[in-house]
Amino acid sequence: MKKRILSVLMGAVMCLGLCGCSKTEDTDWNYIMNKGEAVIGITYYEPMNYLDENGELTGFETEFTKAVCEKLGVTPKFQVIDWKKKEIELKSKTIDLIWNGLTVTEDRKENMAFSTTYLKNRQVILIKKDNAEKYTDTKSMAGASVAYEGGSAGETAASADETLKDCKQVSCDAQKDAVLEVKAGTADIGIVDYTLARSSVESEDFADLMILENVQLMDEYYAVGVRLEDTETLAKINQAIDELAKDGTLLELAKKYGVDDIYAL
Repeated sequence: MKKRILSVLMGAVMCLGLCGCSKTEDTDWNYIMNKGEAVIGITYYEPMNYLDENGELTGFETEFTKAVCEKLGVTPKFQVIDWKKKEIELKSKTIDLIWNGLTVTEDRKENMAFSTTYLKNRQVILIKKDNAEKYTDTKSMAGASVAYEGGSAGETAASADETLKDCKQVSCDAQKDAVLEVKAGTADIGIVDYTLARSSVESEDFADLMILENVQLMDEYYAVGVRLEDTETLAKINQAIDELAKDGTLLELAKKYGVDDIYAL
């Protein structure tokens, strides 16, 4: 009888121990730590995450991510995703973080948590220089075709404008594709992040394009996207961002990639 009671008690203790381990392993932070890597959802666009002349991934967000992950003790694994499916990818754990000029919005707050914001960006309109007299404000764009990345802040900006929302909509897989649509003349205007627009018009390949500086669309803040319930990883990322801001590393990266004019820390 005593042996039977002892056996039951030992079984109960083992069960509690296993349950405790399971609970620990089920947290997002432990899930990432056990893998030893954080899968980062990105798209390619300069100057955030892009391929250099040697085919190596580089950019402000790329180096920023590596610096934070070094502090966290994990290896970043960059994975190109369909931007329209980013929330699904994050929730299903196909990726662990979204780190790619991600705009903070109220709608997105329902599906993910956001880190400390670090850049104040804005949506701008790209046109061909030949159309500078034709397109002077959004009202003059009635009947035009407008390109943007599907599921991006560019699409939100187009939907929010009384004229642009009734234009022919050209939804692209990536922001750079929206720029190419304007370049090719298959779209009259493009709505993209200021960071990408400026990088584009400063290059020889897009010297025929210009930013319509007098048109104000929407300001936005960039942050890292984390799974909604993952408070532990979020806190660690915020601490790392704070440290990189205080020691000047983040500002130096912003200067290196030409985004120091919109640096927000």
